[in-house]
Amino acid sequence: MERWQLRPAADLGLSLRQQLLSLRRECGLLGTAGHLLWQATVRAYLAAFHRLAVEGRAGLPAEPPFVIVANHTSHLDALVLASVLPLRWRDRIFPIAAADTFFTGLPQAGFAVAALNALPLRRRRAGAEHLAQLRLRLTQEGAIFILFPEGTRSRTGAMADFRAGLGPLVAGSPVPAVPCHIEGAFAALPPHRPRPRPRRLRLRIGPPLGFAATANDKVGWAEIAARTQAAVEALDR
Repeated sequence: MERWQLRPAADLGLSLRQQLLSLRRECGLLGTAGHLLWQATVRAYLAAFHRLAVEGRAGLPAEPPFVIVANHTSHLDALVLASVLPLRWRDRIFPIAAADTFFTGLPQAGFAVAALNALPLRRRRAGAEHLAQLRLRLTQEGAIFILFPEGTRSRTGAMADFRAGLGPLVAGSPVPAVPCHIEGAFAALPPHRPRPRPRRLRLRIGPPLGFAATANDKVGWAEIAARTQAAVEALDR
């Protein structure tokens, strides 16, 4: 049996702002309680206001780590995807959020962390070290990432081509990617609306995709983007 080991938190000694922006951020007792309360509230809201229906839940891996990838049309998307995961994993679920949208100031960053447990990604400026830290969080800590490979919300409801950002996280590793498709989120809360409408949401979950044999280079990343995009498109029926 593996013995328990005490170790300092990875974000120990950082200022509040540094903790919010840290890719190594850890949850304390109050953070965990807040996440559980928020998750229960979101589940009730999605069931009552949007009548969320879920197909293929049995396709989720039995244990982390894994990455959930999906189409992206609404701020509701991350809430929907996180809501179908077991509460015991709540502190290990990290939506990957645009730093230039959700982490521009302390109020925005505080909400993104307290409610969503989001990790910041600098779009168009995510360097190799940044992606390597995220990969370590997956492979060594058993994290669950929620990632939208289009890079931004669709302004038309149609899915754009997937970018290669998923590749450096999973290529050549045993971490699977779970393709998902969300239907109805654009009608409920498109980018131009400040408040959601009571529209029905449907989430379809596909079988996990493995990339252990895929090269961790630009060619491999492009292959991963193409395969995951095709898997998500196949769920749009």
